Amino acid sequence: QVQLVESGGGLAQPGGSLRLSCVASGFTFSEYAMSWARQAPGKELEYVSGIYPDGTNIYYKDSVKGRFTISRDNTKNTLYLQMNSLKPEDEGLYFCAKVGDPSRGQGTQVTVSS
Repeated sequence: QVQLVESGGGLAQPGGSLRLSCVASGFTFSEYAMSWARQAPGKELEYVSGIYPDGTNIYYKDSVKGRFTISRDNTKNTLYLQMNSLKPEDEGLYFCAKVGDPSRGQGTQVTVSS
């Protein structure tokens, strides 16, 4: 079964950076597109970024373009999200996902506050 373990969240100051990681197992990671999504309290889950199996065709939500970078290491079954110039509106519980699969990990909390 699909297992996803996110890490790397924490408290960052506005303008700061965090790097999220997601270790995947239970499927052939290198064959599937992956994505990051986030959910702020009281709000719906929103899609933040996605990446094709070979690292191409990258998508970003408009509000994170130029600040976030998604990447993957297929040799380590790991998905990353480098988040720079963080803003308070970036706060939320961040999840990674295998595109087309409803499985979710526990998520990793990102808090942006001075």
